[in-house]
Amino acid sequence: MSVERNLPVVRERKLAILKGDPELCAQQKKAGKLLARERVAQLLDPASFIELDSLNADAGVVTGYGLINGSPVYVYAQDFTVKGGSVGAAHARKVLKVLEMAEKTGAPVVAMLDTAGARLDEGVDAMNAYAQIAGRVSALSGVVPQIALVLGPCGGIASALASMNDFVIMSKNGKLFVNGPQVVSAAAGKQMDMDAMAGMEASMRSGTAQIIVDTDEAALAQARKLVSLLPVNNMDEAVVPATDDVNRELSEMNFIEKVEDARDLIVRVADQGETLELGADFAASMVTALGRIGGATVGFIANQPCKDEGRLSVYGCKKAARFAAFCDCFSIPVVSFVDCAGMKISTAPQGELSRAGAQLMFAMAEVSSARISVIVGNAIGMGYAGMASKAVADVVYAWPGAVISAVTPAIAVQLTKADVLKDAEDPYQKRAELEKEYMDDVADGVNAARLGYVDDVIEPSQTRQMIAAALEMLSGKRESKPAKKHGNMPL
Repeated sequence: MSVERNLPVVRERKLAILKGDPELCAQQKKAGKLLARERVAQLLDPASFIELDSLNADAGVVTGYGLINGSPVYVYAQDFTVKGGSVGAAHARKVLKVLEMAEKTGAPVVAMLDTAGARLDEGVDAMNAYAQIAGRVSALSGVVPQIALVLGPCGGIASALASMNDFVIMSKNGKLFVNGPQVVSAAAGKQMDMDAMAGMEASMRSGTAQIIVDTDEAALAQARKLVSLLPVNNMDEAVVPATDDVNRELSEMNFIEKVEDARDLIVRVADQGETLELGADFAASMVTALGRIGGATVGFIANQPCKDEGRLSVYGCKKAARFAAFCDCFSIPVVSFVDCAGMKISTAPQGELSRAGAQLMFAMAEVSSARISVIVGNAIGMGYAGMASKAVADVVYAWPGAVISAVTPAIAVQLTKADVLKDAEDPYQKRAELEKEYMDDVADGVNAARLGYVDDVIEPSQTRQMIAAALEMLSGKRESKPAKKHGNMPL
């Protein structure tokens, strides 16, 4: 009977704790931000959230698990209305419990970050709290997908913690920085703007954020979409019932002389034209996106021909390499559309560019899931080696007119036929003739197919069905590699 008499008191205390400070909650709302539990509720399927350690409200973080489209997900949402969502020992204990449960059960983790930083009054305990969380995030990398939503300030060690996740989604209220504007302003001797330094657009341009949106609600919707495209863990497959005919022809592509925007091609190939582009405004000459073909999630990597002829830049190589490595972690097939005039031409020291090319080739060669490349234009130099060669692809297709060469036909003629051009009556006409001759006799995709470096020259309209057939054929792919702890990527 005493237990029954105490139940109303317990409920009342719990509700008071969960409600939070009305004034601080109002300030959060005025800033255009949702409260921590509102964020969790919008992320997860209705009535699916089970909160853990709810009475430990002083920790400044809401933790638990629920469902996204019926699949289990673990979440933690920093509560800025409780000591600015600052991280201390109690905060870390709650987060670590969720991460450990995610590891045991094999379910994705979504972190909603909104924090003033470490709890300074806890001293080294606060620093250790961050380190413990970072260590667990590192251990989970490649085991379950990890997604960070930066919905408020996220500075210092917290910013590094966000970047350790597989993907970062930011709202306009998100701020991702190592040194705050006051520190940078003091060092620079002038006033620095936080948005310009650490806002969502700056974070996208730096490659830290892969998706940027205006509101909390939009960020949560993007997180749901991203989770739905991914397997729940590295032992699972991201496959749903097919909603589109795998033999659907892209009849309009036969009448396109050149792909102007790689994103259009990706959309045409994907089921129902539904894709999720990642890092759209970072290294724009390289496109990365997730989509489905025949119900199976694939990672698309494409050169963007309308940006510097699709040339490989330092950040473009890094962008593609990291995305390929992620896909490999979760056995997601990689489909590459190649139209690349080679490496970016620069008078700067070449070491960084060559290292970036090495990173791309290393990551693409390490992918053990299915790899399919379609050469839709040029595959020049490193563009061929890193994205379309048999070293980095199981199946290689080429469109009619594809050019495969160490250098562009124009440069090849310039290097090998200088004397002929010098003596020609009409150098311009002669150059055009020699370039066509080089393309027909040396660089044409048909020649590469004759030599076995291209598996088939296909009509553009057949692109989707040929990729789908290759994915089906490669679904049972198994590779035996030399025993090693891991390779040493040229970082």
